[in-house]
Amino acid sequence: MAFNDELESRVVKVNNLLEGVLKIDTGLAEPLMEVMRYSVFSPGKRLRPIIMEETAALFDRDAKELPYFMAALELIHSYSLVHDDMPCIDNDEFRRGRKTTHAEYGEDMALLAGDGLLNFAYETAVAAFNDTQDPELVARSIQVLTRKAGIFGMVGGQSVDVRSARKGSGLSEKELLYMHKKKTGALIEAAMMIGGILGGATRDEIEDLKAAARNIGLAFQIRDDILDSDADVNNYVTVYGLEKAQADVSSYSADALNIINSFGRKNPFLTDLIESLINRDR
Repeated sequence: MAFNDELESRVVKVNNLLEGVLKIDTGLAEPLMEVMRYSVFSPGKRLRPIIMEETAALFDRDAKELPYFMAALELIHSYSLVHDDMPCIDNDEFRRGRKTTHAEYGEDMALLAGDGLLNFAYETAVAAFNDTQDPELVARSIQVLTRKAGIFGMVGGQSVDVRSARKGSGLSEKELLYMHKKKTGALIEAAMMIGGILGGATRDEIEDLKAAARNIGLAFQIRDDILDSDADVNNYVTVYGLEKAQADVSSYSADALNIINSFGRKNPFLTDLIESLINRDR
């Protein structure tokens, strides 16, 4: 099967998983759940849950808890986009050709939908305790999920971006790297680390996965900066120059792929997916 066909089949699988998770009777809160569903089913590539599942496939354990965490991670990603798009942050009215949540339902319901998605993500992850014979692995996975989503991860990175925009002074090199590692990279780290934990990786192997994910996140975001280069925006290209940006994409991606290919079991689809993310042209 061609790579694009394989990717599409995995996207469909994640969408089906999310539909099942979000098909729940919420009573008088159903109008809020409708907004949450709208937010989740905005067009997307479902990269993080796919990366999680494909990382688990590098190892030998039957990770039946995986769907809970795949869904939870995508719910967290969706909530972050809802809040990012709001007038107090990016003030975007369209995302991928469709109205953003606040533009469609209002700021009040968008804010609540984001809050609802984040909390429902944790409810979904915790439900894995009901379907496991190894609660320690579930607990470790929850610890990773919560840390990478919060102030030590994605939210912390976003705060640097928001403060920089408020100051109007641009980002220092230290702030820029921190933001890229946290805002973009933290959920990729969560995907690969949880995939490794539930797949049966050793603690040393999970540290290797964390390093690979950090490199993927940096390469992915630098590639974004190259594609969206704007002289008036303080990003990797304006700080370091196009030549270094392109070289660093190659270096970070090579390091990540070397780590992933060092494991005994190979996963060509995962390496193809990573290469497609890093080498994309839009």
